[in-house]
Amino acid sequence: MTPLADLLARRIAATGPIRLSDYMAECLLHPQHGYYTTRPPFGAEGDFTTAPEISQMFGELLGLCLAQYWLDLGSPACHLVELGPGRGTLMADVLRATARVPGFHAAARVTLVEASPALATRQRQTLGSHPATWATTLDDVPQDAPLFLLANEFFDALPIRQFTRRGQGWAETMVGLTEGRLTLGQSPAAPIAALSHRLADTAEGEVVEICPAAAPLMARIGGQIGREGGAALIIDYGGWRARGDTFQALRHHAFADPLAEPGRADLTAHVDFEALALAAQPAAHAYITQGAFLTALGIDLRAEALAHRLSGPALTNHLAAHRRLTDPAEMGSVFKVLALHRPGTPPPPGLPPTSPGTA
Repeated sequence: MTPLADLLARRIAATGPIRLSDYMAECLLHPQHGYYTTRPPFGAEGDFTTAPEISQMFGELLGLCLAQYWLDLGSPACHLVELGPGRGTLMADVLRATARVPGFHAAARVTLVEASPALATRQRQTLGSHPATWATTLDDVPQDAPLFLLANEFFDALPIRQFTRRGQGWAETMVGLTEGRLTLGQSPAAPIAALSHRLADTAEGEVVEICPAAAPLMARIGGQIGREGGAALIIDYGGWRARGDTFQALRHHAFADPLAEPGRADLTAHVDFEALALAAQPAAHAYITQGAFLTALGIDLRAEALAHRLSGPALTNHLAAHRRLTDPAEMGSVFKVLALHRPGTPPPPGLPPTSPGTA
């Protein structure tokens, strides 16, 4: 039993089962034993690899997308913000790719929103001398200018509550104890106001997940973009009006039992992009698969240009990275892109006109 498992078991024994969201929050962010506060989660030495770590092309194209949109909006002073920046690789690639966009770096105040002190230290090393500030929450970022925001695999790590349809009510997934071991169970079914609209599109026994922390974040992002302008690119795995049990754990790049070793595995769930878009109103939105988005931005041409400089294993790895980011059988269709923009303005480059989101 891990130290965090022991703490959770004693808590449950004293006060009763806890919500899945509480369990995830403790496992990921406990100050002494949390996953993100105690270990490097990214890359070969970690438990998973994100798109910026797969290829520089990902960050380059996202950066140029935002920079072009900034030019289209008249090159205003703005805030360039990333949520959950990992090792800082994405922002570093964005800044390198946009260094030759006239005026962009001078106009953009860079802020990385990071709750983990250890990761913030790593991000400072990655960005080097480029001017940037760090914030522990998005509320620390001023709302006085257009917002250009990136969030790659951020929302999937926010704690979820999980419910199973029972008649006209919902039974919530809880973490309890059975013979001293952490186990999953369910609360008695009851009406849930936040899920009343899902009674029309679910059947008995179907699972729906909600992310309480996502709504205020999206309201904050959408509010600033709606007032001041700008754009947000939110990239994650999930779907539109998601359903099903997607709670999972990753350790050493493989799926693991999410209850086995609390604090030592990454816990995630698929993102419901419809819920994010609704919470971001009045900002308008566009929605597309990652593969289609990167292709529209020109990743094939960029991959070809880079390939001419490579040979041997480096070329093989480069071609594999391109395929991994865009192929529908890999990240291309599982990962989606939700873009937010000011009503009355077109979406950022590479995205379709605002639609209800059915990609």
